Amino acid sequence: MTVVQETSPSAVRDAAPAPADTAVEHAPPPPRPRRIGGVTRNGVLSLCGAAASALCVTVLLFGQLAPFSGALGFAVTAYLVFLAVYAVLTGLDEDGQAVRDRVMTVVLWTAATLLFSGLVMVVGFTGWRGREALPHANFFTQDMQAAGPLDPLTHGGIAHAMLGTLTMITIALAITVPLGLACAVYLNQIPGRFSRFVRTIVEAMTALPSIVAGLMVYATWILGLGMQKSGLAAGFAISVMMLPIVIRASDVVLRLVPGNLTEAAEALGAPRWRTVWHVVLPTARSGLATAVILGTARGIGETSPVLLTAGFTAALNTDATSGPMVSLPLAVFNFVKSPEPTMIARGFGAAAVLMALVLVLFVIARVIGGRGPGHQTKRQARRTARASRADVQRFEDLRAPGLSLFENPGEPHPAATAPSAPATGETD
Repeated sequence: MTVVQETSPSAVRDAAPAPADTAVEHAPPPPRPRRIGGVTRNGVLSLCGAAASALCVTVLLFGQLAPFSGALGFAVTAYLVFLAVYAVLTGLDEDGQAVRDRVMTVVLWTAATLLFSGLVMVVGFTGWRGREALPHANFFTQDMQAAGPLDPLTHGGIAHAMLGTLTMITIALAITVPLGLACAVYLNQIPGRFSRFVRTIVEAMTALPSIVAGLMVYATWILGLGMQKSGLAAGFAISVMMLPIVIRASDVVLRLVPGNLTEAAEALGAPRWRTVWHVVLPTARSGLATAVILGTARGIGETSPVLLTAGFTAALNTDATSGPMVSLPLAVFNFVKSPEPTMIARGFGAAAVLMALVLVLFVIARVIGGRGPGHQTKRQARRTARASRADVQRFEDLRAPGLSLFENPGEPHPAATAPSAPATGETD
């Protein structure tokens, strides 16, 4: 007996495979890439909403709910509430990774804004307080030998302090730059037990108090050798402060030079000194200029070493080897401690000139340092192209027929002047 199972038409339709269009319609959509940077409408609305909510919550806390007071506490509380609310609003549309990214972006922008605001406040406040002294030409051309605290701003100036600062920092740079770069090259190119010891001493000297450096130079140069206070002694003291900064920064920069560059130079037969001079130092030139700038910024603002080793004077002294000499930071200190408004204006004017001098030195160092590795100026590119064309011409001359590296081009080839053998093959 055969049993035949009947199947209804509806079951057949249900068992039939789904059309291709239906399968594609129910497939999950492809993941949409998250936008990393840029400004979006949802981001702006979230920021504005979080800022408004933070302000309202902070006002409610400080005015009604909690016994809080103080402008600093208000600002900190409002910022913390702002971050919390912004994280919640961002989490409504994004995942956890995007929320952390947005919150950290806001924190970094806040830190950068505070840092830039502090810099603007320092520079702006100094320039504003010194605006009374800076317009006078005598402020840059005269010294304070014939001017007193009660004299107007049309008398006296800071020419002696400007010359003293330039003299001291020039002496310090002449000592620091060769020694600092040479020591940094030694630490990178000659590893060993002694180089580790030198690196440890350099790192310890970066925290050396400036008064200790001044006392050391005062005890050895002035008391020990019997020399008098001068700008040269102050330059020695400032170089002691600058040297560890330059060495440490240059050491870090030289570590970033790719090792394959030095390996390629040595593979071509270049000695170690030529590799360092023509490969390592040019590659790290921009970073080395930054290291010198950091050391200069440290040394140019020192006051106590200058006071101990160079003394103080109100007259212009052009001899760096004898006689007291004053610097701009020391002049600023002596000006602003006076109760007279004109002397305070001179102090802030001298501080503004000091900042301008640091800016000029920074620009000079940037010009000398040039661009980073792989980036050439138009002049450097033209010089490189001329050198390449000269090399190509030299190689073509060496490959010319009848010439050899070991022959004199003015003499004929030996094969062309040799006598030919007799045709008959007979010999004497």
